[in-house]
Amino acid sequence: MSMKHLLLVAMLSLLVACSSKRGVLDESLSESELYVMAQQDLNANNYGPAIEKLRALESRYPFGRFAEQAQLELIYAYYQNLEPEAARASADRFIRLHPQHPDVDYAYYIRGLASFTRDRGIFERFLPLDMTRRDPGAARDSFNEFAQLVSRYPDSRYAPDARLRMIYLRNLLAAYDAHVGHYYLKRGANVAAANRGRYIVENFQQTPSVPDGLALMVEGYRRLAMDELADTALQTLQSNYPDHPSLKSGEFRHHVQPAQREAGWVETMTLGSLNKLVAPPSRRSGQTQMEREMERQYQDAVTSLPREIRAPQQPKRSIWSRLTFGLFDD
Repeated sequence: MSMKHLLLVAMLSLLVACSSKRGVLDESLSESELYVMAQQDLNANNYGPAIEKLRALESRYPFGRFAEQAQLELIYAYYQNLEPEAARASADRFIRLHPQHPDVDYAYYIRGLASFTRDRGIFERFLPLDMTRRDPGAARDSFNEFAQLVSRYPDSRYAPDARLRMIYLRNLLAAYDAHVGHYYLKRGANVAAANRGRYIVENFQQTPSVPDGLALMVEGYRRLAMDELADTALQTLQSNYPDHPSLKSGEFRHHVQPAQREAGWVETMTLGSLNKLVAPPSRRSGQTQMEREMERQYQDAVTSLPREIRAPQQPKRSIWSRLTFGLFDD
């Protein structure tokens, strides 16, 4: 081995040794010293080192005077360090261990915030992406967690912000259901589309998606030849939302998909390219997480239909039949 290689190995070994030494906290540090050092890291926005010191403080002095405060600040540090799952787990643990703590409402609040941002990657945090087309699981969790905060601690300092976020999340969930309903219409699942529209109208009153729900009901019921129900939904749509895109001069014209935000040039040129590069090989090109979820829901809706009202499946046509436009089919 040449001298050059020996020097390279020595330098790498030195770097590894130095980094490992930096990662070990002195066992002789007192509780107060650990807490002060963690505070210094938090004030400097060094959340990784702060997490390390807060965890050490909690494990070494579980019954010390800073233990509960360290647990609260650990929730905050995880959230600020873009570790939402760790933040939620720490918040759950604090709520379980200290249900009567005067600051337990903060744990509820951060838990809701962690779910609020759980499905947003680094680009989604800064680019105006359409969140109504994302899997709504995290949004539902966040809404329920904020609802717990508001119901348990209505006078909390965090309650006003939680209520505003609940309004946003409710609108988002309603818009997601409208997209799903339109997807059902495109697939010919008219019963599921009409039911989804009725669900929006019944459960998401005072959201911008209510007229979309009514339009789904009109179109779905018309395709099912349920004219009385379609006319009732249409009258409600005409009376309350005369400017809805489905109404042309007061007449209903096929359900219009909810308005889509046009992607900005930064999103189109940057995020679109990166999404294509990082997509796993098993994922079909162009199929988003929401589309996969809608496909699953569509299949569930088809399976749940009674056999007697299912649409008969058309036999697959051969290549010859397609080329001859079926002129020679038996």
